Amino acid sequence: MDYLNDMALFVEVVKTRSFRRAADALDMPNSTLSRRISLLEEKIGLRLLHRTTRKIELTEAGQLYYERCKRIVEEARLAHQELGDMVAQPSGVLRVSLPVDFATTYLAPLLPEFVALYPGIRFDLDLTPRNVDLVAEPFDLAIRMGAPETSNLIVRVIARVSPRLYASRNYIEANGDPVHPSELEGHECLTMSNMPVWKMYADTKTFEAKAASRFRVNSVAMIRRLAGFGMGIAFLPERVVAEEVASGQLRNILPDWQGSPSSVYAVTETRLLPAKTQRFIEFLREKLKEN
Repeated sequence: MDYLNDMALFVEVVKTRSFRRAADALDMPNSTLSRRISLLEEKIGLRLLHRTTRKIELTEAGQLYYERCKRIVEEARLAHQELGDMVAQPSGVLRVSLPVDFATTYLAPLLPEFVALYPGIRFDLDLTPRNVDLVAEPFDLAIRMGAPETSNLIVRVIARVSPRLYASRNYIEANGDPVHPSELEGHECLTMSNMPVWKMYADTKTFEAKAASRFRVNSVAMIRRLAGFGMGIAFLPERVVAEEVASGQLRNILPDWQGSPSSVYAVTETRLLPAKTQRFIEFLREKLKEN
């Protein structure tokens, strides 16, 4: 569709009333510009400009063509400008699927700052543990605590979290304070359904503890609450239990030991993302660097 570019060249020539000035403004050789306009006239089959050594003037057909082209070129310019504004100040509804525990613990405290930075973005948050279909369902992205098995999705690491061991004072007083991970097998270890083993390390030492208790759940929030009530030991990231630690409800046990970092992923259908999605992923990556 070269004629669309040629229309913009034609408009510039008419506006400046000079091939030379138009060529300077467009940063192209005068001879190239003149040839492009001549080819445009050949394609149309009508002369658009009267050329003399001193000036150029529009023909009747040229005047009609100019009026139409001017509007088209201006609309195109405005479209590009609006898209540029969208990149600079993104707007629209951002539809995100994410686990409820991540949303309440990590995302909620960050949202006030993000919405202040980008007041044009609105949120539609689907808090669910299920793996939504990013191709068939209308989500911009999904936040996942594990990499998706589907290979045709785009995966970006936005954070790495390392769990530590926490228990309440009441639990420690009733059950003792372990001094080595090997002692955990004799304790109530509040664990997720998919974590029967707690892998941890201290400097160069590693250990795998079998996690067992009368409770096995699929909610980080539930584990945190049970640990706070003295029902067992939790193996959770520091930020998840920050409030309980600050209030003295929980304390870190075996402080030299921690779990191997696990990744948090932003998953999208494509690499080509609208500005609202790009800004959100960049913001989370920056704010969640330290966990």
